[in-house]
Amino acid sequence: MDISAARTFLEIVKTGSFVSAASNLNLTQTAVSARIRVLEEQLDRPLFVRNKAGARLTPAGEQFQRFAATMVQAWEHARQSVALPPGREMVVTVGAELSLWDPLLRDWLLWVRNACPEFAVNALIDDAERLVERVQEGLLDVAIVYAAPQRPGVIAELLFEEKLVMVSAMPADRKHPLRAEDHVHIDWGDAFAASYQAAFPEQPNPVVSVSHGPLALEYILTRGGSGYFRKGFVRPYLDDGRLALVPGTPEFSYSAHAVHSAKADKGVMERIRVGLRTVAPKIA
Repeated sequence: MDISAARTFLEIVKTGSFVSAASNLNLTQTAVSARIRVLEEQLDRPLFVRNKAGARLTPAGEQFQRFAATMVQAWEHARQSVALPPGREMVVTVGAELSLWDPLLRDWLLWVRNACPEFAVNALIDDAERLVERVQEGLLDVAIVYAAPQRPGVIAELLFEEKLVMVSAMPADRKHPLRAEDHVHIDWGDAFAASYQAAFPEQPNPVVSVSHGPLALEYILTRGGSGYFRKGFVRPYLDDGRLALVPGTPEFSYSAHAVHSAKADKGVMERIRVGLRTVAPKIA
């Protein structure tokens, strides 16, 4: 199958329209329609229902969408691996959750540029589920995530162990003491949510929920409140007195893992592993 047909299919899904897809791809609408017609003939199923509102997927189209995305991603991965920059022997693809980018992935990139000059590196940020899916599909060499996944064909190696601790801040200009509703819920994943619920069964539903730790920290430092954060991340704020540990509150384990395919090249993985274990202690 032509990769351009898969790209065209995905562009129609994204825009919801053959006309918009044609414009974005710099093609005529006739060319877009022709590509989809050939694709439907190859699959022997209609992929779209077209109407005045645009185009929507058929059940067959919904099934094909995941495969089309995988095919395009695999092609990009193959293209990058073949088209190596001068002086490089291979492309290494590494992904991390946003909260692990700084400093872990950043420091690893600096390390690999010095220690592995034969590597070209492709680094990306995404959520844990999509990163692990990319490892399973062979589109990513290593994913650095917090929750160790239980997936067939992948191996999760512990990088470092960290704790989530409850801290609080009380700005000088705040007139009222902290209340239960001042606690900010931060999304540290399903395992943390279950542990937190078990530890605080009477805690009311949060008034403020934030999915990104640094954003929640800025909010708490400005307005006051409490929340659970990675201990290593908030240590400077504890040291200078802007935050304080909340006495008597439980700590929760929050460990980072390097996830790779069970079929990964052992030599490449060892080079990646050495670098990650060199920079990981800075966080832990």
